Amino acid sequence: MERKRAIRRVGFVVLAANVLLVAGKAGVWWTTGSLALGSEAVNSLADAVYSTIILGGLYLTTKPPDWEHPHGHERIEPFISLFVAVGIFAAGGAILWQSTSSILAGTYGGDAGTLGVVVLVVAAAAKYVLYRYCYSVGREQNSPALVAAGVDNRNDILTAGAALVGVVGGQFGYPILDPLAAMVVSIGIVYTGYEIVRDNVNYLVGAAPPEYLRALIVQTALSHPDVYGAHDVVAHYVGPEIDVSLHIEVEGDMTIAEAHDIETWVVQAIRNIDEVDDVFVHIDPKELGEWKEDDETERYTMFSPDGGDDR
Repeated sequence: MERKRAIRRVGFVVLAANVLLVAGKAGVWWTTGSLALGSEAVNSLADAVYSTIILGGLYLTTKPPDWEHPHGHERIEPFISLFVAVGIFAAGGAILWQSTSSILAGTYGGDAGTLGVVVLVVAAAAKYVLYRYCYSVGREQNSPALVAAGVDNRNDILTAGAALVGVVGGQFGYPILDPLAAMVVSIGIVYTGYEIVRDNVNYLVGAAPPEYLRALIVQTALSHPDVYGAHDVVAHYVGPEIDVSLHIEVEGDMTIAEAHDIETWVVQAIRNIDEVDDVFVHIDPKELGEWKEDDETERYTMFSPDGGDDR
């Protein structure tokens, strides 16, 4: 319930902020004709559109599990993020075409003046706040869609800075800086789309999680005093969450109830890792000869959080 409220709250805040930024930037563009402000208005409009898509998608992802979706609806989030990327690519391409055409034709936009400078400075400050807000909540709640929105807001700070250079350059007698700034903005927008696609494709194709998470899974399983080893550890993304399967090695002289208690403990301990959704554990008694060396598991037992190992 808390995750649902947190994610939806961020969605509403981002949408409202982007609508206000569209109004401010478009107003200055309409009165001055500045291409840099126009490109920023298009950028914020794209942000507002995909914020609406995110908000609708987050409503679906935060619905509780049901008969047809027993693991919940979180796995739709990478698809939402890809919709975000499509909108970003479209906005970036449109701005790049407009700015390139302007430079080739030698027709530059108007001077946005002091008002344009103020709007862009306010926009950059607002985008920084949104970046920190979206990114921190996205990481805390394990939401790829919010992380994608955070990355987009981070890059919007840079594009607002580029637009500001164009506006100031126009005021000092260098009007070509206006379409050049718009071109820089478009490149930043397209790169944002690339980052979002790159990150979310891994969720969709079932890629392995980062090494530190794989190490944490192994170390958690081995932290039970009656687990003497682990092998055939497989962890992969199913949507934004991780499914885990592994074999644990125990002595064979215990009762079924004792073995079951160990398995339950290991499953629950690994599930307590925030990013993990489901865990499947197979118990290998020593007497069956199924204990085996696993170089990767051995390496993970020595792995430290800083990305190295303790040896």
